[in-house]
Amino acid sequence: MSCRMLFFDYRESERTFFEQNKFQHYDIKFFSEPLNEDTLAKLSEEDFEKTMIISVFITSSVDKNVIDKFKNLRIITTRSTGYDHIDIKSCVNKNIALINIEAYGQTSVAQFVIGLILMLVRNIYKVLNSDIKAVFQSNNFTGRSLETLTLGVVGTGEIGSGVCRLAKSFGMRILAYDIVKKNVLQSEYNVEYMDLEGVLKNADIITLHLPYTSENYHMFSEKQFELMKQNSYFVNVSRGNLVDTDALLKYLKSGKFSGVALDVLGCSDVNHLENNKSNEELFCVENSKIVQELMNLPNVIITPHMAYNTQDSIDFILEKTFKYLSEYLKGGHDNRVV
Repeated sequence: MSCRMLFFDYRESERTFFEQNKFQHYDIKFFSEPLNEDTLAKLSEEDFEKTMIISVFITSSVDKNVIDKFKNLRIITTRSTGYDHIDIKSCVNKNIALINIEAYGQTSVAQFVIGLILMLVRNIYKVLNSDIKAVFQSNNFTGRSLETLTLGVVGTGEIGSGVCRLAKSFGMRILAYDIVKKNVLQSEYNVEYMDLEGVLKNADIITLHLPYTSENYHMFSEKQFELMKQNSYFVNVSRGNLVDTDALLKYLKSGKFSGVALDVLGCSDVNHLENNKSNEELFCVENSKIVQELMNLPNVIITPHMAYNTQDSIDFILEKTFKYLSEYLKGGHDNRVV
């Protein structure tokens, strides 16, 4: 007997994996759209009745109303480490297992961060956005050498640690903030742990590598930006809701930052915002206007949540997804959140 599985947020980069791997015990239906209350209309009554497994990415919004539509749902697997896009309380109440994927893309994300830093401090993005005549006539592209700059890493989990290791190879001084200090980073890479205020005051570049929780919503707002050095750089590839984008825009306009790079934003779903009416969605509409202003600033780089997005990371996520599913169906608990 095959398990009915609905696979949302399906992308072209995942196609090869499924062409090369046949899952005989799964009856999989693919949807390029995210799962939310709007996309429920694409499903049949048979889907609601027979689906046992749902796979989503962070662009989906699996709230109570979505979960309640499925009569025999047993597992939700998110192809991400974060799972705040899924209503955990509803999963617990309905005895639905939630499985996430940890430790994917550490190397890919760390390399991407260093790439963004180089783009900022060497003014590469300014060259790319200039016409050819301006490029060869301008003297405005003078940058900085990384070994002269101090990097502040906020969060030294797997990705933050990877950034520290790469930054050390460039000869940078590295400051770090985390609740848990890693001895190996201190002993082998000369990472100096400080409180958050100390890191913000002393680093030339701040990069965020924290998971998002309700407790650290807008962890970076006016107070934190005020503490940072004048003409510093700010990079966020972790979660958008860690940053108050309104405050960030204010300090960018004031000339606080030499450059900012954002791979994540507080509201990433900007495709159909104009038709949404709830308080949360109206906030997203307003936030998207702020994002438009950010994009128009000459010292801001915005990328579409692509730090992890290498074929290697995607294949790893899919391999782990089906490994954990198989183990759960056999009674295992690997990477089960609830």
